[in-house]
Amino acid sequence: MNLIQRLGKWTLVIVILLSIGLVGGGMMLSPAFTVQRSLIVDAPPQQVYAWVADPRGWKQWSIWTQRDPAMAITYSGPASGTGAAWSWQSASEGDGKMTFTSVEPGRRVAFELQLAGFDTTSRGELRFAPEGSGTRVTWTMDGDTGANPLYRWFALFADSFVGPDFERGLANLKAVVEKH
Repeated sequence: MNLIQRLGKWTLVIVILLSIGLVGGGMMLSPAFTVQRSLIVDAPPQQVYAWVADPRGWKQWSIWTQRDPAMAITYSGPASGTGAAWSWQSASEGDGKMTFTSVEPGRRVAFELQLAGFDTTSRGELRFAPEGSGTRVTWTMDGDTGANPLYRWFALFADSFVGPDFERGLANLKAVVEKH
């Protein structure tokens, strides 16, 4: 066997071992993930809630709409509260749909998030709790990546992937609410 054939053989062996490691390792990982961030907004809970309970308000503070100003957004359902929804199409941020599933005015907005290309739905909520003269806003999202062992790697790193976006989104929400 010449050198080229031996290198080809070892390259194939390495690729097979890496594939087995990715798939096998993924099977051993949990498909569940949770991401959570919070901050204090210098405004009463009802004022913060108003910017979150209306899907049109998200365009003013969501990091994803800011990264893609050309994002195509469609709103459906009621203007705000339970059943309000928005879907988007974006070359850089992906396609998806968010539907508000439950609200407690001034306290909480819960939602379901469906992203194109994933067979599962994530659940999330933003909570508003009085703290000092302001409001502690806590953004949480839970999900399950399903049976695909490669998607389970996303679950393992979801906090580091999504958490910084939550931080920037909350900072934007704070700026928008405190400005108005």
